[in-house]
Amino acid sequence: MIKNCLIIAMTLLTTFFAHKSGLTTKEAPQSITLIESQVSWNGDSLPNYLMSKPQISILKITIPAHSDLPLHYHPVINAGVLIKGELSVIDEDGKELYLKAGDPIIEVVNKKHLGRNNGEEDAEIIVFYAGSPGMEITKKVQ
Repeated sequence: MIKNCLIIAMTLLTTFFAHKSGLTTKEAPQSITLIESQVSWNGDSLPNYLMSKPQISILKITIPAHSDLPLHYHPVINAGVLIKGELSVIDEDGKELYLKAGDPIIEVVNKKHLGRNNGEEDAEIIVFYAGSPGMEITKKVQ
């Protein structure tokens, strides 16, 4: 009788803990490479890194619906991910890249370009710049 009670108790405990561990199981973290390249989106080679102390900047840029960013260029390597809306990037040679939310971009360096939002909602992009202290990361073209 005691043996049967122990078997039932152990079965119940095993079932309880197996069920409970199933409820608390969490998914493992994941890492997905969105983009990796030695060239920018238009095929230009990226320049060598600067030989000075690095300064990383991360900007969230909002481009209102039906508007353009002014013509500009970046003297530093930068990359981003469009997190909302849609955006076209057009370089000085007329090459164009269309981005939708979730798309990554490795931006052109020292090449004039602009961003154009033809969409119905604001576009938001998070951009990471690898510069150095005191260096401008974006220069507007006059």
